[in-house]
Amino acid sequence: MRIVLAPDSFKGTVEASVVAEVWAEGWLRGRPGDEVVSVPLADGGEGTLDAVARAVPGAVRVPVGPVPGPDGRPVDGAWLRLPDGTGVVELAAVSGLPLMAAPDPTGAHTAGLGTVAGAALRAGVSALVVAVGGSASTDGGTGALAALGARFHDHDGRELPYGGGPLARIAAIDTSRLAAPPPGGVQILTDVTNPLLGPTGAAAVFGPQKGATPADVAALDAGLARLAALLGGNPTAPGAGAAGGTAYGLAAAWNASIVPGALRVAELAGLPDALVGADLVITGEGRFDATSAQGKVVGTVLDLAHRGAGVPVALIAGSIAAPLPPGVPAATDLTTLSGSPTEARTNPTHWLREAATHLAREFRPASAT
Repeated sequence: MRIVLAPDSFKGTVEASVVAEVWAEGWLRGRPGDEVVSVPLADGGEGTLDAVARAVPGAVRVPVGPVPGPDGRPVDGAWLRLPDGTGVVELAAVSGLPLMAAPDPTGAHTAGLGTVAGAALRAGVSALVVAVGGSASTDGGTGALAALGARFHDHDGRELPYGGGPLARIAAIDTSRLAAPPPGGVQILTDVTNPLLGPTGAAAVFGPQKGATPADVAALDAGLARLAALLGGNPTAPGAGAAGGTAYGLAAAWNASIVPGALRVAELAGLPDALVGADLVITGEGRFDATSAQGKVVGTVLDLAHRGAGVPVALIAGSIAAPLPPGVPAATDLTTLSGSPTEARTNPTHWLREAATHLAREFRPASAT
């Protein structure tokens, strides 16, 4: 059989490329005669740069740094130059929540993302792809825009400090020195469809994950509303609330398009071509739940493979907390296989390998049943 391995990362535990590697080892241990094709994926968050770098022949990683991390401490940055001249930058790598020394929901910012994007622009990229998942901040992208030349002022004309909290005092925006987007435009990759404001917006839904109290959420939402009143754009667009409103800020200032991240990464990684002649696709993530089919890697793989190409999809997850969707004839989870969540988290690569071997020995193509 021809088996395509298309995992997301098991976030905070194992990168997608490593997941694919150990799955391949495990599958071939169970069925050594099969052809295995690895296409590790990402959804616009953590691991997007690595997934694209691995998938696109001739992609070159360009180091930038140090750049300001989300709490101001320096971090190393990088962007990816694709052979067609497109630049790819990843917010999580320089402005992501795991980079915080401690939660700071009102002070965390995206200046590092803007610094890396600016380096790509100065290098003459023809287009820019910005993966925005996994942010530490709720600053509406103002940190990134400030690093790119925009200025945000209070009523006294003073420049605002970084972070979502100071947006409560925003009174004027100067974009006269904002770096221009590249000729081919800017795409923003998101893994959510939330708007910028309100009960389903950036502050309300994602702020608590970043340490925001109810009072912080209300203040951050009000600050984003003030930003939107001045910057314009479309705060109600699906995905505008991604990355603490960074998707909104870049879309409004640069007329960037907001697109589903998992689908765009799958296209860049060549998943549609890899599905030709496949007998089975294996995908997975750390936790499969009711949101997994909503714009994330697993749902995107299911759309492209089962619904698009008629190829069945098997699932390997750290845990499974929702019914399996149509088109998934086989699944296993590391928690059940290992006997406990602790064991699964302690030795994830071992159990990922075991899960693939288990599937290889149990799965039978429809033509064989």
